[in-house]
Amino acid sequence: MPENKIILGSEEWCSFPEIGIPAIKARVDSGAKTSALHAINIAPFVKDDINWVKFDINPIQNNLKTVIHCEALLIDKRIVKSSSGFREQRYVIQTNINIGNETWSIEMTLTNRDSMGFRMLLGREAMSGRILVDPEQKYLLGQPTTENLKELYV
Repeated sequence: MPENKIILGSEEWCSFPEIGIPAIKARVDSGAKTSALHAINIAPFVKDDINWVKFDINPIQNNLKTVIHCEALLIDKRIVKSSSGFREQRYVIQTNINIGNETWSIEMTLTNRDSMGFRMLLGREAMSGRILVDPEQKYLLGQPTTENLKELYV
């Protein structure tokens, strides 16, 4: 067993402190190369001669009332093939992910995931060298209670 790798289940809670997302449920998917975050109203803009992107996110599945307005440095635009085989150009951001007690920088694409079961997909590039996945388990690093979530999103 490799040392100091985090063991995750097929679903885990994570957060993105730099862009203001205190908790979001992620599908841990070693079959997906790239991580993807649900985003709507995606709009690139320039700040201090640097390309940024702003977007909104409904971090809680089936809850459209809770909206977080995010801004992040735009690092790329890429053609990504979705699980349904559809190719789309997506904006790519880089930000810190927090899972359990660990934090590291990942790249993720922004896309509308309304039709998907999870607002966040954690792909293998973000997990490489750090994560082992136990597909039979879920929420190995804990999960917020309904009360905690309400407090996070007030």
